[in-house]
Amino acid sequence: MNIYETDRLLAEYLLFHYGEDAEVLPWPAGPVNALRYPVRCVTECFDLLGLPPQARALDLGCAVGRSSFELARSCFEVIGVDYSQRFIAAAQQLRDEGEIPYLRCEEGDLSAPLIARVPAGIDCQRVYFERGDAMNLREDLGAFDAVLLANLIDRLRDPRRCLARLPSLVKPGGQLVIASPYTWIEEFTPRENWIGGAEPNGRPVATREALQSFLAPAFDLVAVKDLPFLIREHRRKFQWSVAEATIWRRRVS
Repeated sequence: MNIYETDRLLAEYLLFHYGEDAEVLPWPAGPVNALRYPVRCVTECFDLLGLPPQARALDLGCAVGRSSFELARSCFEVIGVDYSQRFIAAAQQLRDEGEIPYLRCEEGDLSAPLIARVPAGIDCQRVYFERGDAMNLREDLGAFDAVLLANLIDRLRDPRRCLARLPSLVKPGGQLVIASPYTWIEEFTPRENWIGGAEPNGRPVATREALQSFLAPAFDLVAVKDLPFLIREHRRKFQWSVAEATIWRRRVS
């Protein structure tokens, strides 16, 4: 079973993307700086003021779409792509209706009803969602001024295929953000396809080093920053992780 098509994961991600702070983390001593991760991937990583008029953005691995909507505050057109049909259906419902009800897990079979809502001030007509494979994107997507890959690269069966497409997806001078905790596990990526977290030829290779090797011919690394994030499983269990965001600029020549 693909866990990203289950009711449980859909509810977790709707809360992760759209939950109010207190809905996600009611404990005042908790890691509050890890909240609103899909928003921070946009506001803390992109030079939004540096985007050109009529900017286009691509949110690759958009899940249920919060980063896509946030990009629409600054971009004229945003395309969100995800492999999960359930996630894309939820994102499309949010775009069309502005909200979607779901059940937050409390304990065992107990749950609480909540509603995910698109924040005010966002023109949803600028945002389009489609199901797609990041390793085999349609050829007519075009090029973008801003491209985001959040928590995607370590969930692909063959991340090299995705990385190979990036130079054609980002316009010269455009911005690319790759954020990930680099959780390489064979459930998603066969070990021989890991780009980091391994020792090929007996030498340890970290994922950031591998990304620099893949992207250096076409991109300049502008900045690196840590982005903590928190996913609530139930009222007393949370996943706290720290993604590394690498921020790149497509070389003009």
